[in-house]
Amino acid sequence: MEKVYLCPRIKYQTMLKRKIEDALIAWKNKPGHKPLVIMGIRQCGKTYISQHFAQQNYKNVVYMNFIKQPERIGAFVGSKDVDSILLNLSAQIKGVKFIPGETCLIFDEIQESPEARTSLKFFKEDGRFDVIATGSLLGINSVPVGSEDIIEMYPLDFEEFLWANGMNPDVIEALRKFYTEETPVPEGIHVAMRRYLNLYVAVGGLPAPINAFLATNNMNAVSQEYKGILKEYRDDMVKYAPDKDKPHIRECFNSIPKQLAKENKKFQYSKVKPGGRGETYLGSLQWLEDAGIICRCYNTDITGLPMEGNAKDNVFKVYTADIGLLIEMLGPGTRADILQGNLGGFKGAIFENLMADTLHKKQQSLYYFLKNSGLELDFLVRMKGECVPLEVKAKTAQSKSVQTVLKHADKYHVKHIIKFGDYNVGREGQLLTLPNYMQFLLDLEPEEIVLEPIDVDAVNALAKKILG
Repeated sequence: MEKVYLCPRIKYQTMLKRKIEDALIAWKNKPGHKPLVIMGIRQCGKTYISQHFAQQNYKNVVYMNFIKQPERIGAFVGSKDVDSILLNLSAQIKGVKFIPGETCLIFDEIQESPEARTSLKFFKEDGRFDVIATGSLLGINSVPVGSEDIIEMYPLDFEEFLWANGMNPDVIEALRKFYTEETPVPEGIHVAMRRYLNLYVAVGGLPAPINAFLATNNMNAVSQEYKGILKEYRDDMVKYAPDKDKPHIRECFNSIPKQLAKENKKFQYSKVKPGGRGETYLGSLQWLEDAGIICRCYNTDITGLPMEGNAKDNVFKVYTADIGLLIEMLGPGTRADILQGNLGGFKGAIFENLMADTLHKKQQSLYYFLKNSGLELDFLVRMKGECVPLEVKAKTAQSKSVQTVLKHADKYHVKHIIKFGDYNVGREGQLLTLPNYMQFLLDLEPEEIVLEPIDVDAVNALAKKILG
């Protein structure tokens, strides 16, 4: 049968390989799967990946964008079953085909149509058609409970960026081997990877700027893409935010570079606006976080598990969810400075944000350690059942806090510390040093818990014996 794709032509210049593809295949192969919702920050590639995946896996694809095609929303208004919705769509879309088991419907920008979001329940109950919905601001809207599977999508991480630049998978596997075995990276690879990391910091992880770079090798083209993306974000802040927060969201967002420029990078409302107070800006920060634009890193003064239980809700740092956003916000010339290594004192903040970017894309909550004494560690993560501090340095540098914590292991309950910086792999006792480009290799996947079976018969027999 001839394939029918009612989709616009894919606009990207390059097919960017994405890790989410494996999750999409797993979703499709799961028996009885629900409609799928792909959430994520605007311009992270949701539209492209949903179209590409559907075209590769279905004979018929019906695509609709509720921003560009608002008339499609009418097909869902008042419709309470799938047949009514399909009848309405067939009246709007010339040549449309709905073949059970072979058709995928894509609802793009679904945040524009609560009725279409509600219809996912009907498609789940009906079961004849697969539905993929995408949206950029779904974190600020309610979710129909039980009616959908949800996958969160992020901008490209460093490994995906290497794929986009044609890096041989064997090189990445070799890096993984050096990381696992804690052996130095050969100088030729080490130098190349340092350059690729600086390039990633300069270009960021959003697909459009990456494609602009791949097509032109020109940082001005990258900057133009980011200018357009930031305009979209700021337009969203006005269009979708509650009225009481609209005047303040941009102020919070625009203050991020100033917040990270401080020696103490704790988010301070007075840096947003002189005299600023938490009650004024809390809703604005929450909106930015729910929209996926920022990620917060919470303070704890205990280096132990569980980190969430020890975190202070009112003491935190704020990072951009993708490093490219911060670089664009820092202004003209920053990309050249990164590539030439001339960033001065701000370089530490950039590489801290890069670490936050890496952890965020690994779906990790962010925490840092800071005591009133000034003892500070940049990030805390859970690895193999332990709390492991991460220090991030742009260049080689000694950290007094690292040395203090390691000297008092019994007090701080820390067995290992990992320090990232501009050097090769090495170990000195409990301190593992890694090059910054190895951040993406951190193994932070949820641990698999295997439970031993309980011998119920033995328990019952023992109880019977005790009770006579």
